[in-house]
Amino acid sequence: MPEQPRHSQHATTSLDARTVPLDPASTRTLADAGLTYRAVDTDGDDFVSYVQAVNRGFLGERSKPEAVEAWRETIGDRRPVGVFDGGSPEPHLPVATVNAWVDELTVDVDRLLPMWAVSAVTVSATHRRRGIARAMLEGELRAAADAGLPIAGLTVSEATIYGRYGFAPVATATSWTVKTHRAGWIGPRPGGRLDPIERELAQQDLAALHDVVRRGRPGEVAATPSYWRSTAGLTPGQTDGGKVRAVRYTDESGQVRGVLAYQLENRDDGAATLTVRALAADGPDAYAALWRFALEHDLVDTVRATERSADEPLRWLLADPRAAEVTERDHHWLRILDVARCLESRTYRAPGAVTFDVVDPLGFAAGRWTLTVAEGGAGVVTRDGAGDGEGAVVTLGVAELSALLLGGVRATTLRAAGRLATDAATAAWLDATFAPVAAPQLSLWY
Repeated sequence: MPEQPRHSQHATTSLDARTVPLDPASTRTLADAGLTYRAVDTDGDDFVSYVQAVNRGFLGERSKPEAVEAWRETIGDRRPVGVFDGGSPEPHLPVATVNAWVDELTVDVDRLLPMWAVSAVTVSATHRRRGIARAMLEGELRAAADAGLPIAGLTVSEATIYGRYGFAPVATATSWTVKTHRAGWIGPRPGGRLDPIERELAQQDLAALHDVVRRGRPGEVAATPSYWRSTAGLTPGQTDGGKVRAVRYTDESGQVRGVLAYQLENRDDGAATLTVRALAADGPDAYAALWRFALEHDLVDTVRATERSADEPLRWLLADPRAAEVTERDHHWLRILDVARCLESRTYRAPGAVTFDVVDPLGFAAGRWTLTVAEGGAGVVTRDGAGDGEGAVVTLGVAELSALLLGGVRATTLRAAGRLATDAATAAWLDATFAPVAAPQLSLWY
């Protein structure tokens, strides 16, 4: 865990997360276990203990005072929550943490949905197996639903935990290691120009470009100035900030279309590794220009990048695609709370109707829901009684429905894995109608 979190946060929603009450059921459950569940005031003295508890949970170092102040600014309008054990020798130190806020999720091109973003979920190793994580996470979901949020999301350090609460991975992140001497460049060589820029301008450009690009990519979320300040290496107390460099791509009309923030590590063998911290490109020309810069950088023999998309075009720009070692992992997890709002928030690719019979142990999404897609792609959802509804029936859990939402997970795949029940034709139709405009991606952590 870095000294200061590079989280994203809400952009346009009017709901202040700090006004969302704590869930009474979780409060009672934890009280019965002798624990106190309460919000942490970011302006109060116990915020320092909260930050150190988060660091402990992610195996990080204790934050220095300037880093704590950066945390305070970053999550000042969020809802940090701690679980406290009054029997501890230091009862002010949380034994578990979580924080949440309202973010903005792209579900389709220019189709945005308010999302309850959950982060900093930790439980001290001394307090494992006591039901604390369950109480916190179920409490976050109930609080979000009661506040009218249709969906919750998170990025995870452990993939085995969150499915039990109805979350599912919806966007895959790829990590790239490219050996530049083998790679070769066969991509376009666009006009326009590249220029070195200082970190302050990189922060501004990255924020502006991300806000444009995210609206066209399912799975992306908004990000705050503090996130880009950290990406640009400008956060107080940041240990690697001085290593950050940046270049800007401007097209032939003079418009800023891309920014690359990166850092270089010299090795004992005389070569260097270039690590991409952020690459924001508005269009293929900017994308090609920035990647070519990275791959042809003097004295660099290795380029690394993470949080890239599953359909990354980079492979098709290399003369030798085997010069790139690519790994992938689950990255963005979503959990539907309001079925109608979520399914009606996106555009569909094929007309028709289907009824989802959803199993949700927590009750938010449980029931029979009919999605009717008109010519033109608009979807309308109705809730049905038993035996009602149009079209074929698909029986599935809320995690599987959440996985389908952005289109990055195919119904035929889930059917083959035994994760949903329907006939082959219906699964194929779902693949077609839920198909995304591009592979869902989340280019950051939160």
